[in-house]
Amino acid sequence: MEGRPTTASELRRERVRSLLGLLVMRRSVLRAEAADLLWPDLQEDAALANLRVTLTHMLKLLEPHRDKDVAPYFEGWIRNKDGSFDLVFGYFNRNWEEELAIPPGPDNLVEPAGPDRGQPTYFLPRRQGWVYRVRVPSDFGKSVVTWTIRANGKTEKAYGELLPVEEITERIVMTRGNLNPGDDDPNKPPVITIAPTAAAATDAPLTLTALVTDDGLPKPRPAAPVRATPAADATTIQAQANSSGPARPRGLNVTWMLLRGPAKVRFEPSGAIPVANGRAETTARFSERGTYVLRATANDGALATKADLTITIGAASTAGR
Repeated sequence: MEGRPTTASELRRERVRSLLGLLVMRRSVLRAEAADLLWPDLQEDAALANLRVTLTHMLKLLEPHRDKDVAPYFEGWIRNKDGSFDLVFGYFNRNWEEELAIPPGPDNLVEPAGPDRGQPTYFLPRRQGWVYRVRVPSDFGKSVVTWTIRANGKTEKAYGELLPVEEITERIVMTRGNLNPGDDDPNKPPVITIAPTAAAATDAPLTLTALVTDDGLPKPRPAAPVRATPAADATTIQAQANSSGPARPRGLNVTWMLLRGPAKVRFEPSGAIPVANGRAETTARFSERGTYVLRATANDGALATKADLTITIGAASTAGR
């Protein structure tokens, strides 16, 4: 640079400027395409690795409030009918917005028999409970399963043990922590399966269809009528801003989340999708090739059940180029 060696920090800044300029000019670009434009002389895997590093530096400059860590949580253990046990884990991504992809390895490992024992590799913001299980044999005894996550320079661990005080039930998981045993509850949890999908690539949305059956309990509560309040009536308490938006879906619905994968997946629509005629559909868009695990959760308003879909996303097609 101007007759002197270029330092690593200057090179990073130059790459960040190039990436930011590309995003400003193009507004929408696939990761593989951006990597090819910015590092045309590198192999695709090396170019994508450079892109991930450059994105990290760019986000640090644009969003300095990011860079919090991710803490795994041990939720408790479940006793299975065959004598085995399920150790149930969740996690807490302390970032409000940042989503992290941490592949199995030294920064995301489950021991013993790890590093990869099927744990999440994509971490959504804030608390995500009861998302991962490790099955252990009947003679597990006083052994311990440890899940370690290192994110943004900080290491956190969770320890799964068969302590009597930490025994939970499937109903606790289905109700997200409700301790009511539900002995007299006639409601049965919904049953969910995921319809087979077509081949998918990074340049085409993938339609996802959840097939759901339910007993119709509990009966959805009717939505409360919206009452308009005259603006000049200062004696009447006004609705809060966050209560004036669209009402939450009532009755049977399905939500999708990314559990494992190398990059973000965008669901359209996102959030709770009402089930109609036993089906709930959404489309998923992938920005990077690789293997993903998507989770669909059916919720009847009281109980929730889950189904996972593992799918491999190929490179963008060359048609039309």
